[in-house]
Amino acid sequence: MEKKVYIKTWGCQMNEHDSDLLQNILKKKKYIIVKNPEISDILILNTCSIREKAQEKVFHQLGRWKKLKDKNNNIIIAVGGCVASQEGIKIFERAKFINIIFGPQTLHKLPNLLNKVTKKNPFFIDIKLKSLKKFNLNFIKTIQKKCVEYVSIIEGCNQFCSFCIVPYTRGKEISRPSKDILLEIKKLSQTGIREIILLGQNVNAYIEKKKNKIYDFSDLLLDISKIDKILRIRYVTSHPKKFTNKLIQLYQKIPKLVNFLHLPVQSGSNRILKLMKRGYTIEEYINLIYQIKKIRPQMVFSSDFIVGYPGETKKDFEKTINLIKNINFDTSFSFLYSSRPGTKASKLKDFLSLEEKKKRLYKLQKIIKLQSFQWRRRMLGTIQNVLVEGVSKKNHVKELFGKTENNRQVYFSGDSSYIGKLVKIKIIEINYNSFLKGKLL
Repeated sequence: MEKKVYIKTWGCQMNEHDSDLLQNILKKKKYIIVKNPEISDILILNTCSIREKAQEKVFHQLGRWKKLKDKNNNIIIAVGGCVASQEGIKIFERAKFINIIFGPQTLHKLPNLLNKVTKKNPFFIDIKLKSLKKFNLNFIKTIQKKCVEYVSIIEGCNQFCSFCIVPYTRGKEISRPSKDILLEIKKLSQTGIREIILLGQNVNAYIEKKKNKIYDFSDLLLDISKIDKILRIRYVTSHPKKFTNKLIQLYQKIPKLVNFLHLPVQSGSNRILKLMKRGYTIEEYINLIYQIKKIRPQMVFSSDFIVGYPGETKKDFEKTINLIKNINFDTSFSFLYSSRPGTKASKLKDFLSLEEKKKRLYKLQKIIKLQSFQWRRRMLGTIQNVLVEGVSKKNHVKELFGKTENNRQVYFSGDSSYIGKLVKIKIIEINYNSFLKGKLL
């Protein structure tokens, strides 16, 4: 009898990608993926440890699932992701009803672990790091219902920023072989994928040793750009410290690289950046933006900001606000600082009140929201190249939707034959929140 599996995913795009990969692996083994936990034989929680109280969130969810297991003791519960990697056996010690704990780099072993679970041997754990076996090309979907796909190129991170738990939960950097990445993208292009988003905690740290030559992220981008059916290339996330001049120059050589870049800065204060161990100064960051815009004047930037980092003064925060206005970021991911046990920043004293942190975050987000609206307003009446991604039923109106090169979602009338194609769209309406309306030319 085919078993039904429910997967709940929290966290970053890497986690979303891991869950997609996990679905493909399980489907190959004849498991059925369902959207309702109450009809499932197997419950999988793919966790994230970036934010505060991540562990408690996991146990609250497991508590809800325990009620299902109390009704049916044959249900198997598996916990994966970064909290699983960080906490390991401690999860089982607090929730003895779970059956499997697996890490971000051992998810490919889950079918085997599921087969091992019996009444006599109800618990297994495998959270080893330093493995790329989950990227086996046999797990790639052969049929696509979309035209944009994420492709993971590197796992882990070597930067050890003082606030970040990722190097401890996903391990140090390990790059996939370029031949595997290129083959995966070629296969995806044959299934209808037209835009590739390269994925990693730090994509521009990608490196591969080939005989006497070092093959880096720029070389990989150049090779991907030669795949005919791929029309666009994006990547997330890049580290300013690793952004080389060679990579900057590619924006002149590769038109397929879009006019949008997510480049996390975290703070506008050199003092705070030093405490964060980011490895660059604000002057270097601004110069990097300037060098890219010199080649691509139409480039739009987004960033990450941590508000209320231990020791952040009003002056430090105002420097962040000045940077935001100076660069004119289009969008951002901004959060209150969240202490993560085991990181260097967790040992720092935090004197700032929660009320003051929230006030600062509100101010920052309000400025970004206004800048984002101004970016969209400048697009009104312009003609944009849009990659058509699918059919939308937003506001109960059947329309097509796609993205501009600068990552703006556009809705417009047209038939489904345009899906997967680049079309010219005139922007005729803007919305204060996010989306644009266009007219097919």
